[in-house]
Amino acid sequence: MWSKWLGVALAAVLSVVTVSLTVTERLQLYINPGQAWFACGMAVVVLVGTVLAIAVRPEDHEHHDHDHGDRSRWGPIAGVTGGTIAAGVAAAALILPPATLSAELAMERDTGNPTLFAGADDVELGVVDTSTFGVGDWAAVFTAATSPERYAGEQVTLTGFMTPGDDGSSALSRLIITHCVIDAMPATLPLEGDVPDLATGDWVELTGDVTVGDGGELVIEAASITPIDEPEDPYEY
Repeated sequence: MWSKWLGVALAAVLSVVTVSLTVTERLQLYINPGQAWFACGMAVVVLVGTVLAIAVRPEDHEHHDHDHGDRSRWGPIAGVTGGTIAAGVAAAALILPPATLSAELAMERDTGNPTLFAGADDVELGVVDTSTFGVGDWAAVFTAATSPERYAGEQVTLTGFMTPGDDGSSALSRLIITHCVIDAMPATLPLEGDVPDLATGDWVELTGDVTVGDGGELVIEAASITPIDEPEDPYEY
């Protein structure tokens, strides 16, 4: 019986946390905002189920199994312990600010192959209007463009964090989330031009032009790089 009610309590706690994060617009720091409706919907379904489980209780039977005395004795202890841990985790999720993934983690996950299409299925590399492109979109273009000269001269204004590039150069990076923070992958753009000496992980707003390097590769020629605070939503999707 204790294990049953512990399961009901844990399900209720997880549901309340999910709904609370959705209401406070913090769920997007854990999962892709496009899937938040599904997570919140499932949380509401689970919450309704827990309420019904509490309201509709089966009748108690008059028989007792004396062979399970030890389990009966330890059941309340396990239930209280599990409930305390669950309550602590829930309180931490609601009270403490979420810790965003670090630049060091982005560098660890960098395989040298930028996330193609920035986690989306509907980005077309041949579109004329690139004004809405983020770091992830441009990283996809830099990787897959068969006619890099088509993008030469495009002006960009991008937000990201600084990471070291190849051969001591600098790069602008952003973490791209497809489903949740577990699958976050880095998108990185090589920089040239007047790049200030900033620490790895420093957030900046960059303006510049897309140019074609000597080897035919696309790079960002930085015109200005301004340090900024980490944005409220540090990910792209």
